Amino acid sequence: MSDARPALTDLTEDESAFAEAVAGFYKEVVGPKVHEMDREQKMDPGLIRQFFEMGLMGIEIPEQYGGAGGSFFMACQAVEEAAVVDPAVAVLIDVQNTLVINAIRRWGTDEQKKKFLTLLATEWVGAYALSESNSGSDAFALRCKATRDGDDFVLNGNKLWITNGNEASVFILMANIDFDAGYRGITAFLVEKSMDGFSIGKKEDKLGIRASSTTELILDNVRVPAANVLGPVGKGYKVAIETLNEGRIGIGAQMIGLARGALNAAIAYSQEREQFGRPIANFQAVQHQIAQMATDLHAATLVVHNAARLKDAGKPFLKEAAMAKLLSSQVAERVASKSLEIFGGVGFTTEYPAEKFFRDSKIGSIYEGTSNMQLNTIAKMLIK
Repeated sequence: MSDARPALTDLTEDESAFAEAVAGFYKEVVGPKVHEMDREQKMDPGLIRQFFEMGLMGIEIPEQYGGAGGSFFMACQAVEEAAVVDPAVAVLIDVQNTLVINAIRRWGTDEQKKKFLTLLATEWVGAYALSESNSGSDAFALRCKATRDGDDFVLNGNKLWITNGNEASVFILMANIDFDAGYRGITAFLVEKSMDGFSIGKKEDKLGIRASSTTELILDNVRVPAANVLGPVGKGYKVAIETLNEGRIGIGAQMIGLARGALNAAIAYSQEREQFGRPIANFQAVQHQIAQMATDLHAATLVVHNAARLKDAGKPFLKEAAMAKLLSSQVAERVASKSLEIFGGVGFTTEYPAEKFFRDSKIGSIYEGTSNMQLNTIAKMLIK
């Protein structure tokens, strides 16, 4: 199958080689398992072990902790190439790298980095736990409570819609130590799955990215040592905001990968499917649709890659990250929808990949900040 990857001039030789290597791995190793994982709503544990062996679960972790010592851009490449094959796999790798690892690298103490980055590079999946039943876009309306008790904090409450909930061994979890202080009471904790009182609740039955677990977390007097506070006490809101800003670029990478997978499938099918004695790819109407899909994908790819480059360069990227997530999610929906139409009737069945890309695409405009929230951010940055 041909690959509709946009031709880019800014990739280094190492980045091009990395993208090619992980793309081949995903196609050969992940590809045969996609349909079954989607049907069973479960990530293959054997695949996760292979992701660790490939270094995909610790791309930015320094080599001293067992990581690959790569860049944020390379982490986004790993997410993008995964999504070409399975967006559910892409989000597992994305949350690990762009949210959990980034947060610990930025806010962790030396002891926390030594312990958690080493484990995240080699065997532990991580998750990010902010959302609750009444705190979605209004993230700081959370009600999960942390109470100081000597050298520990005792956590109580529930978290919802937590990606990697079933697979994770450590959770960056936000709780409030002082509700009277509002968002200034929010504190980030490194909660380990093995801690007493911590349990995984309901697993959501979702429209798309079904192999990716999305779960409830239940905290019943979970005792967390003060050594597991991530960042300053009362600064969890800052940890959350800055981490999500980077995470939006990761979701952008997932969405452009998804769009490329859907476009690849449409191009291949249009060359195989015959009507009126010739492949439907020979009809101008189909050609125009494919050309528009490719153009939209190219534009979204440039926006996402630019945001990742800005982050790596240490330059401001908040507006660009919001633009990347907004545009890429819009393009992913359009391309996936048009791909399904090119498949015609069979596209509406599970026999072909078009319907899965279509289902998976919808989440892009919802999680890690809805499209409306991205528009708010962009507008505020432009109109100060």
